[in-house]
Amino acid sequence: MSSGIGGIHHVTAIAGDPQRNIDFYAGVLGLRLVKRTVNFDDPGSWHFYYGDETGTPGTILTFFAWPGAPRGRHGPGQLTVTSFSIAPESMAWWVDRLTAAGVEPKGPYSRFQEEVLDFADQDGLRLELVADAGADLRPGWAGGPVPPEHALRGFHGVTLTVEGCERTAELLHGHMGFAEGPSTGGRFRFTIGEGTALARVDVLCQPDGRPGTMGAGTVHHVAWRVADDASQVAWRARLADRGLNLTPVLDRQYFHSFYFREPGGVLFEIATDAPGFLVDESLEELGSRLRLPPWLEGRRDSIERALPPAGPPFCSGARGLGMARSDPSGS
Repeated sequence: MSSGIGGIHHVTAIAGDPQRNIDFYAGVLGLRLVKRTVNFDDPGSWHFYYGDETGTPGTILTFFAWPGAPRGRHGPGQLTVTSFSIAPESMAWWVDRLTAAGVEPKGPYSRFQEEVLDFADQDGLRLELVADAGADLRPGWAGGPVPPEHALRGFHGVTLTVEGCERTAELLHGHMGFAEGPSTGGRFRFTIGEGTALARVDVLCQPDGRPGTMGAGTVHHVAWRVADDASQVAWRARLADRGLNLTPVLDRQYFHSFYFREPGGVLFEIATDAPGFLVDESLEELGSRLRLPPWLEGRRDSIERALPPAGPPFCSGARGLGMARSDPSGS
């Protein structure tokens, strides 16, 4: 990979009940829970990472799980939709599976000549499945409850909702290397990355929208991937020269990161591909138990006592695939 931004690294959102989150993403959607750890800035709460078999950058959806957290509001200043790629022939299968799980999908419908299925998780987080002719180039996880031919194949893209798109577009296209794509109405598409790492970023202009508020069912940030520490340092210097307010580089155990807000208010992260999720677990062990970074290991006993219960995903052939243990209304 070059020193440029290589696509999406991960998306991090906020959940309420941790077990319900596992049941849905590992049980219904069939993603692999590749890491059970804690929010390093709030070690009393879970941080779950879901992805493909190894947690490849570009497949990783993560959650801070805060039981009892109030629902957030979607609106300008947020990443409002996270989209996954599926094989085109899997669309009808997913309509049936989501419906059987008590989810009410909308669509499929066409957008930018793509077939899109729209739905939300139990906390109200908006998700999409997009039929992708290149999906078979990215293998689905074969070890989960979803047959590999229908498995999610990583991110297709994300939607950023902003009051005005000009400054966000200038940052993406003029400074971060995103290519301009088609537009319709107030939706403007950009792309970044190549081949299987290609990511689509829709900037949705809503000048009259109520600003989004953080809470359960909203996205905290989106991370863009770079190959290594040297590339990250170069990007930090480049963005600092543009006058953006950047955090220091932080050690997130599985990657190194820095953060900043783009002009529309969405929190961005630049994250390295290395060292990855196998740094403290074998491939077979991924996601099997709580992992802590070295600087929190001495607090393991107190952290484990503070964390709410979170077991393996509930997978059932009955109605409620992963939803049966919890109230899908989110109340």
